Amino acid sequence: MQEQDKIPSSKVQRATRFIRTGAKVGRNYAVHYTKKIFDKDLDRSELDAKNAEDIYGELSQLKGGALKIAQMLSMDKGMLPREYTRKFANAQYSAPPLSAPLVVKTFREQFGKSPNEIFDEFDLHATHAASIGQVHKAKLNGKTLAVKIQYPGVADSIVSDLRMVRPIARRVAKVSDADIGKFFDEVQARLIEETDYRLELKNAMEIAAACAHIPNLRFPKYDPELSGERILTMEWLEGMHMREFLETNPTAEIRNQIGQALWDFTTFQLHMLGKVHADPHPGNFLLTPDGKLGVLDFGCVKVVPPDFYKAYVSVIHPKVRNNPERLLKVCYALELLNEEDTESDRDFVLGILNTFLGLVEKPFFSETFNFGDDKYLDDLYKFGMEVGRISDVQQRHGGRGSAHAIYVNRTFFGLMSLLNDLDVTINAHDHYILKMDID
Repeated sequence: MQEQDKIPSSKVQRATRFIRTGAKVGRNYAVHYTKKIFDKDLDRSELDAKNAEDIYGELSQLKGGALKIAQMLSMDKGMLPREYTRKFANAQYSAPPLSAPLVVKTFREQFGKSPNEIFDEFDLHATHAASIGQVHKAKLNGKTLAVKIQYPGVADSIVSDLRMVRPIARRVAKVSDADIGKFFDEVQARLIEETDYRLELKNAMEIAAACAHIPNLRFPKYDPELSGERILTMEWLEGMHMREFLETNPTAEIRNQIGQALWDFTTFQLHMLGKVHADPHPGNFLLTPDGKLGVLDFGCVKVVPPDFYKAYVSVIHPKVRNNPERLLKVCYALELLNEEDTESDRDFVLGILNTFLGLVEKPFFSETFNFGDDKYLDDLYKFGMEVGRISDVQQRHGGRGSAHAIYVNRTFFGLMSLLNDLDVTINAHDHYILKMDID
């Protein structure tokens, strides 16, 4: 893949890119509607494919917050048309990497030395490149290391980037102003945290230590002395990403072992640590032939406030789920309802919630659950898409839900998507829920 010699860093340069992207999207719509005049049966697939190509082409050069949005939207099946998710998924693995001179410049700014002055060996060509940074392979004192380098200017451009990409995202995702506003505010807060590699180092070491007892998990050991605000150095883990791993046709036993580790890792964090590794895309995990799961990239960790945690988890507890009065109170706590709602509004939201919970709760009370069943995941996403198409929801019920739910929901839906890709059957019974004090 061709490397980048520079990244647009000034507000003017980046704004110009966004304006150009918006103009391309507008032109694509004009062409589409012109064709529609002559062909009323024309669908949107060609329009969506062209928009996806143009948007990703520009965002991949900008990197940072804009490209991170593309990565996130590619994981939220049902939020975007298929053509977008396919193209934007490239942000998870294969964004254009930085050239060697920019890598050296970043090292000199961080440590006052070039990488070859610090390591015995350092590959100036990235092994992986994504939205916030890229990874290089290095050796020091006989140990193989992974060195993550943040793209120049990313941290300084997050707020302005998200402000400029917001109207584009709203247009292609077809969501309300209230929904997109809450989404972007929460994403901005997490992205600012994600660009602080010192915070990532702290999160990685704390979560790895707390989860060391969970079978079949592997965490890289980090080197604080060779890490800083924009560079993070850790042990190099051997393994394959999801697509490579599945191409080896692993046995059901190995897949289930990895799936169980992934499920146990996620639920333990939520219930026992009060925070979760909230970036569950396939590029953040390595899988080994002997059934071990390597966990990478702790840049996006969502801290879950106790009050929100109690309301969020209790919504599927039988004592709440089967008690209309208690369920109503939890709906207010989760901001699904507000005091201005009429009785009709409450009935409407509760009806949607009950249908949704009937789908969501199935794995959590099953000793064995088949996540490889495509119908289960399809039903979840189809229900979400149907709700999104209801104008009444968009107008009267847009922007509902606590902002804290955005990343927690993303964590669990991302988890279920990974388990579906692995085609696993595991013990998903969540004993923490039944043991919690909900009174």
